[in-house]
This record gives sequence, C-alpha cells and structure tokens, in this order.
Amino acid sequence: MSAISAADLRARLAQVRLLALDVDGVLTDGGLYYSASGEETKKFHVKDGQGLQALRRMGIEVALISGSASQATVHRAKTLGITYAFVGTEDKLSTLITLCQHLGLTLAQVAYVGDVVNDLPVMQAVGCPLTVADARPENHACALYVTTLGGGQGAVREICDALLKAHAETLLP
Repeated sequence: MSAISAADLRARLAQVRLLALDVDGVLTDGGLYYSASGEETKKFHVKDGQGLQALRRMGIEVALISGSASQATVHRAKTLGITYAFVGTEDKLSTLITLCQHLGLTLAQVAYVGDVVNDLPVMQAVGCPLTVADARPENHACALYVTTLGGGQGAVREICDALLKAHAETLLP
C-alpha cells in the first residue's frame, strides 16, 4: 500500500542515505517478554537483520532510535554491526537531527519507520516516512508506504528490499 505512485516512491527511496527505525512494534512484534529473573527480552526477525546488513553493505546507514532503554536492542544492534543505536530516547527527532548533522545528511535523505503516535514528529520531518502494517492509523496516514507485513514479522526486510531495488535501479545505465 502506498500513498504515492510506485515511480514516485522508488524515486524517494533512491534518495535515502539513512534508514532510521523505531524498535518496539517495528523490529519487534511489540510484545514484552520477561525471563524468570525479570530480564526483558525481545524477539527480532532474522530476515529483518539480513536486510539491514545488506543495506549497510550498499552504503546506506542504519540507525535504531527507541524510547525503550532495553539492553536487548543494544545487543541486537551490536550483533548486526549497527553503529547508531539510541535507546531510552525521549526526543527522537532531536536525536535524528543530531545524527544527520554528524553524518552530513539532510532529513530529506532519511527514511524513518515508526508505528505509534510518538513517531509522528519524526515521520513528518523526513523525506521518506514509512510504517508497518499493524501501525496506528495516524502512522498509516502519514506514511508514503505501508508494509504488507507487521512489525517483527519481516516488515523491515520488505522495506530493505524496496530500498535496495530503488538504489540498484539508479545504478543501471
């Protein structure tokens, strides 16, 4: 499902140099899991991780920006080689702006995937706002593209594949 034409979406995706993601409800199914000792754990989809690694190999930066201070997110980022993992973030937009300045990017070069209302300020500020199938209706309304899959179910891989395809098409003669 797309709020713009397929050609316009591909053009926007081809401009992306940074994919920034919320974590809970995007990279995970949004569930809260606790071990017997009370440690919070999260379930991540392996195909999402493979897609994120493929983006990084293509030269597209990846950032995780989460309101939760979960160490599971930090561990997952480290496992995937993601340098930019911000947890316990109250102001996601400010964090993203600072990261863009550090990387020499504009917000127009950013795709952001958010699924809840507190992601809307970031989605409204970036060049390519995206969301997952099971996101809030407000996020659907703001997004240029809504995945067919839900958060934690391979939706991020779907986005990665679209980014990879759009970038590959711009490299063709």
